Amino acid sequence: AQQCLAQGAKVILLDQLDPISGASITNLVVSRGAKVIDYDRLVVGSKASYYVSFDNKVVGKLQGKGLVAALKARGKYSSHPVIAELNGDIKDNNAKLFKSGYDSILNPLYKSGTFKKATAGDQWTEWSATKARTIFDQMLARNANKIDGVLAANDGLAGAVVASLKAHGLKSIPLTGQDATPTGVQFILAGWQSGTVYKSVRREANAAAAAAIAIIKKKPVPGVTGKLSGTKSILLTPVWITKSNYKRLFTEGFLKRSQVCNGTYAKYCK
Repeated sequence: AQQCLAQGAKVILLDQLDPISGASITNLVVSRGAKVIDYDRLVVGSKASYYVSFDNKVVGKLQGKGLVAALKARGKYSSHPVIAELNGDIKDNNAKLFKSGYDSILNPLYKSGTFKKATAGDQWTEWSATKARTIFDQMLARNANKIDGVLAANDGLAGAVVASLKAHGLKSIPLTGQDATPTGVQFILAGWQSGTVYKSVRREANAAAAAAIAIIKKKPVPGVTGKLSGTKSILLTPVWITKSNYKRLFTEGFLKRSQVCNGTYAKYCK
């Protein structure tokens, strides 16, 4: 950031590594008279001028609705299914927003007794597949291997669930993800994962660039949807990807067909 400012930067796009360093960088930039756009992750309470990201509460809602739809499709919805949740990192504001989204879908179902929530101590994984595997193994043990569905906050955590199910000789169950990774899409095609949330990096980058250019030209910033934690926000809409629409990832250039349709997974691509 210091180097950018020294070279005359008027606007800095900040994708924070952690909230503390993010706030420190923002304060430095603002003190030098430049503007900050929080990119993808909001530094809560900072002095950023704008925040550009996907609507992360909607991400969580898509995951919750996707899990419910998958349970219904398998005839499990009405049999009081046991649901495991694998959250991201409690220090990550995005992870909290994802959770608030899927909580809004799942909590009423827990409260009504329609679903039962499996527990295993701390369900925050720090985005670690290794920790997610340990937590999910514990959930299986506590529930006699009867877990009927999993809300995994991203594809990496979903992969840990798939590995655990295979290691225990269990069949696939409704399972969510996020990020539309090649592996996640392969698991969707093979029936191990129900869906994933797709967030177009190109759309997000274009929105951030448009905001930066508008600030520099002192013109109205396009696409502002409101405020989040006091910061003007441009929140884009994510997409739920399943077997029915996964080819969108290829046509929009997010993934190459060769990244997904290879090896043992080639037979699933039509």
